[in-house]
Amino acid sequence: MTPGSFRFDRFRLDPADRRLCDGDEPVELNARYLDALALLVREQGRLVSKDRFLEEVWRGVPVTDEALTQCVRTLRRQLGDDASAPRFIETVPKHGYRFIAPVEWVGDGQGSAPAASAAPESAPPASAGARSVAAASAAVGESRKRIARLGLAGTLGGGLAGLVGGLIYGFAAAPPPLDPGMGAFSVLLVLVLLTTGLALVGAAGVAFGIAGAALACRRVGPWAVLGGALGGLTVGALVKLLGLDALSLLFGRAPADITGAFEGALLGAAVGLGAWLAAAGARSRSLRRSIAAAALAGGAAGALIPVLGGRLMGGSLDLLAETFPGSRLRLDRIGAVFAESGFGPTTQIVTGCLEGALFGGCVVGAMMIARDQGRQLA
Repeated sequence: MTPGSFRFDRFRLDPADRRLCDGDEPVELNARYLDALALLVREQGRLVSKDRFLEEVWRGVPVTDEALTQCVRTLRRQLGDDASAPRFIETVPKHGYRFIAPVEWVGDGQGSAPAASAAPESAPPASAGARSVAAASAAVGESRKRIARLGLAGTLGGGLAGLVGGLIYGFAAAPPPLDPGMGAFSVLLVLVLLTTGLALVGAAGVAFGIAGAALACRRVGPWAVLGGALGGLTVGALVKLLGLDALSLLFGRAPADITGAFEGALLGAAVGLGAWLAAAGARSRSLRRSIAAAALAGGAAGALIPVLGGRLMGGSLDLLAETFPGSRLRLDRIGAVFAESGFGPTTQIVTGCLEGALFGGCVVGAMMIARDQGRQLA
């Protein structure tokens, strides 16, 4: 083999010396995994099929697909890569893998880089520039798919939280008997639809904000807090603006203190923090414990919001009932649990804590499940 080494990012792969180094530090890899990495790097930008791995790395030794999956997982771990936002090894579901990082061959002046496997005779080999452009385009496409997958999962998780919250508030606000024509089931249905719809919209802003920030930074980290906050702020402001305009148009007045940008930003930041905590402990925590960490962050923010003068869903519903005296919506039964007449401060803090915990746990849990399912495609 031509003397020299491959360079990518901060790594150096020396095929002749059979060594991978991170800067000046050697990286521990067994022989087969080193061969697999060398194959991927030589074919930079090109798809390497599972069959090629089995032929050129395992050399005909019968192995299961799990052996290749474990090999790629190990390579990603040693390179600090993430299957949900890859910088080095990209998964092509059901087909194989592609090395997407720019690769430089550094020789000793005695020859050129080792040639990649020949392309089919009917098609001339692509230039390095063309392969880089193709790899970059593929990486952008995969990133968009991952943002969509994670954002949609978080949105559905938030919708689940809204559904549960709507059922709780619906049963509390619809004690029979009601006035003729206003059955308990109707009240329950209206509140469930309202809370689920608002939760879906809010979760979409927060989840896509977190997913976009995480993939832009190549990992779920501190920027997830900012992404969640910006997503929550934007959606909260928009929903409040449209809600107030709709109420003013229909009834000539609207309460100005319903939940909006402030509450959305604070809760979104807490969910982003929960996602960061969950990702940081993903290797040492079970899914249940990670969701609990996210629920704890969301619950803390939910309890803080009423203390700072804001309102979440329960407080906003109570304010709407007070603004429109003819409303049949009453949440006094919840306040009575805390020895308060009406939806008082203690009730708002407790329900805000529960709302935030439910929202944060569901959004982050759904995103983690979607992320793990994406990795299992590897």
